[in-house]
Amino acid sequence: MSATGRCLLILLAAAIPGAPSGAQAPLTLSDALRRADQHGFDNRIATATARSAAARAAGTLRGVLPAVRAEAGWLRSDDPLVGFGFLLRQRGVTAAAFDPAGLNQSPARSDVATGLVVEAPLINADAWQARRAAGFSRDAAQAHTDWVRSGSHLEVLRAYYAAVLARQQVATLELVNVAATGHVRDAEAAAANGLVTRSDALLAAVRQGEVETRLVAARGAAVIARLRLALATGTPSDTMSTLPATLPTSMPAADDTAGVMPRGDLRAATASRAAARADQQRADLALLPRINGFGRYDWHDAGSIAGGRAMWTVGVMATWSPFSGGAEFADRRRAAADADAAEAGAEAAQAAAELEQQVAATSMSVAERALAIATNSVQQATEAHRIIARKYAGGLAAVSELLDTQSAELGARLSAARARYDLVIARAELARANGSDLTSLAAALDATAGLPER
Repeated sequence: MSATGRCLLILLAAAIPGAPSGAQAPLTLSDALRRADQHGFDNRIATATARSAAARAAGTLRGVLPAVRAEAGWLRSDDPLVGFGFLLRQRGVTAAAFDPAGLNQSPARSDVATGLVVEAPLINADAWQARRAAGFSRDAAQAHTDWVRSGSHLEVLRAYYAAVLARQQVATLELVNVAATGHVRDAEAAAANGLVTRSDALLAAVRQGEVETRLVAARGAAVIARLRLALATGTPSDTMSTLPATLPTSMPAADDTAGVMPRGDLRAATASRAAARADQQRADLALLPRINGFGRYDWHDAGSIAGGRAMWTVGVMATWSPFSGGAEFADRRRAAADADAAEAGAEAAQAAAELEQQVAATSMSVAERALAIATNSVQQATEAHRIIARKYAGGLAAVSELLDTQSAELGARLSAARARYDLVIARAELARANGSDLTSLAAALDATAGLPER
């Protein structure tokens, strides 16, 4: 193995230099997921939406549970009929109250009315069905929240290992740049001694400049990757956490990806379909009569609240509105159309989920094969570089050959790191496609993480 290859392996197995100064404690992938659960913007929006749906579902109790209210009011009038009604309610009618002169010239009278009213729905079939529909809608919102959370976990995982990959690429380029700078010095010394032409030294300098340019770009990409990870976790101001030095060296088995419950999007689609069907039934039941009961407890007095002798009233009322300008028929057509749309949506979600699972499984197989090829390419490129380096040292190879093999080794190592990243992401996508909770995968990946960067 070449000296450059040995240095790369030592660096990647130990720690990555150049981490931000003042770095915090190591941030594991599991920690990043917990941050996203608490601070992630999409998660917070989805959680608030689910709470709103739960509140709307609770609001449908108005058509199911009794309602109680208190009333109080003050009236004053010299209307003879109104004034006589005040006397009746205040239990103040005497024989003198029937005097025609007094009735024709009624004095102004006051009445303080106090009431306690109870209204009890008895048979409101559409209200019960509306409550069922709202409950299904609440379940759909909660399932959607679970799916959003799963998606945010996948995005955090992508951003987390993208940041690790970026630092790993920076470390690789830093060492290759050191080696390329050494080649430039060797070529310049050989040219000064007449062992090689001046063009060899210039070519070595050009190749070193190319490596340095890639290094500058890689450092910029590493900074951006940190920012994207911070944004994915909902903490955009925190970019100083310490990450692993290398990508995971092994992958959890792919046979544990079957979720114990259906995916969140499928559960949301199923609940939405049930909500639409329940709402369709509510629209049909709205054509039936409604029966409600009520009870009142009233006080009337000339000047005080809850004064005078109490009175009570109870009753039952049936109402039926078979036609109110055609609004109920339009509501039924709307509810039927919504039910058809929800049915199609549930079928589409199921078909899309099956396709996503097939795509994820295929991507996983491709990523595994690509990593195996990339790993073998690293070994081959490293050996080729070693052979040409020995030939160059003995004057049997041109500097262009040395630089070409060095570039090939660099490309192979960068490609291998990318292939390992792609495998990690493919594994996570397969887990999510099958409905698994990514927190368990995160714990398994954390267990294989390398040493933290320094």
